[in-house]
Amino acid sequence: MTADRSAGLAETARALADGEVSARELTERALARIEAAQPVLNAFRVIRAEAALAEADAADRELAVGGRKPLLGVPVAVKDDTDVAGEPTAFGCPGDFPPKAEDAEAVRRLRAAGAVIVGKTNTCELGQWPFTEGPAFGDTRNPWHTGHTPGGSSGGSAAAVAAGLVPAALGSDGAGSVRIPAAWTHLVGIKPQRGRISTWPWPEAFNGITVNGPLARTVADAALLLDAASGNHADDAHQPPAIRAVEAAGREPGRLRIALSLGMPFTATPKRLHPLVRGKVVELAERLTALGHEVAEADPRYGQIGLAFVPRATAGVADWVREVPDPSLLDRRTKEAARLGKLLGGAPLRLSRRAEATLHRRVGAVFDTYDVVLAPTTATPPPRIGTMAGLSGWRTDQAMIAACPYAWPWNVLGWPGVNVPAGRVAGGLPVGAQLLGPAGSEPLLISLAAQLEDDRRWHEQWPAPLADAQAAP
Repeated sequence: MTADRSAGLAETARALADGEVSARELTERALARIEAAQPVLNAFRVIRAEAALAEADAADRELAVGGRKPLLGVPVAVKDDTDVAGEPTAFGCPGDFPPKAEDAEAVRRLRAAGAVIVGKTNTCELGQWPFTEGPAFGDTRNPWHTGHTPGGSSGGSAAAVAAGLVPAALGSDGAGSVRIPAAWTHLVGIKPQRGRISTWPWPEAFNGITVNGPLARTVADAALLLDAASGNHADDAHQPPAIRAVEAAGREPGRLRIALSLGMPFTATPKRLHPLVRGKVVELAERLTALGHEVAEADPRYGQIGLAFVPRATAGVADWVREVPDPSLLDRRTKEAARLGKLLGGAPLRLSRRAEATLHRRVGAVFDTYDVVLAPTTATPPPRIGTMAGLSGWRTDQAMIAACPYAWPWNVLGWPGVNVPAGRVAGGLPVGAQLLGPAGSEPLLISLAAQLEDDRRWHEQWPAPLADAQAAP
């Protein structure tokens, strides 16, 4: 097995099981790549060098006596909103956070699958924005063009995988926070069904809109990480029936009816689908037609779905702010969101939760005619570093909605979506498209994504080595 960045999650697990490489060797290589890239990409908040090597040595001992687990000895990373025992969970915030005593349930399951946790990746403050920048940790940059953001809020996880620092990473998605950075860094990102991957120690995250999900270069690798992390704590609020994502990645999807949806949900703010993004998504729709699927333009009936999003999101921010050691250090926009969340956390939040069944019926009516919805993941290519970082709260909201109006409705619904790379536009910047389905449709979406990957071969494209990467002028 080669020492370069190209080995994926499944390939790495196989090489370890076959004795071609040791977990210590792989972990040392991953840590060396992370340390070399950190001054440029700044993908990690915590690098667990000593602890990861100890975990790798334990994995090697287990491998030596015939131990076999899906990820035994494989280095992976997790986003810094997820607890790792012995490490702080700062979630993009400034301040002195104490180390956590226990792993989050998702991390416990990754460890049970044999994974080596090499570090915790950067995220914007409480995961609120589609960029990964902040005074607590600096700017995380896009490996495809370091003058641009990798997106957010799982921007550190996306940058780490896109640059080949680790073969896969766990992120979280509350308004597109897995799918958006996946789109902007040329990755597969899966937002699973609500509850598929536990959010414990929170019974649900951000009042049910946020879920954990994998980022990887291939559908098979994303499916492998999804299977490894999936499962529930006894006290999780949502516990959907189990799926087998890896099996789905190896199946043909069959002939499907696909709705190409370019329309945006109502937000009362200006927004426009960039022509270059539109062109790439339409090109993907044409490839789906060539693969034998029936594709027609149709939009879900979103209505005023935003009224069910804002109370859940802002009340979730208010919940997290109560966990921060020194709230006075937070971004003014976070403080504003928390104040609004306190106001909306009573009757408006209850009403937004009750509206979900109606939204399921209305939006879900599209699946009476179609099997899958294909939509842009974002409306624009990735913005330049700093574009949104210094704006007021209202201006940030406007800029965020203008760039990313497509992803968040599926968080209100709690349904799955998969970002797939749609190609690259001016400056080599990646853009993506999302495959969206109803409750429990991950297997179908994963099968379709795998078919597209086999046709498009996106995983064969890599960003230039960081030494050659373009930087902001």
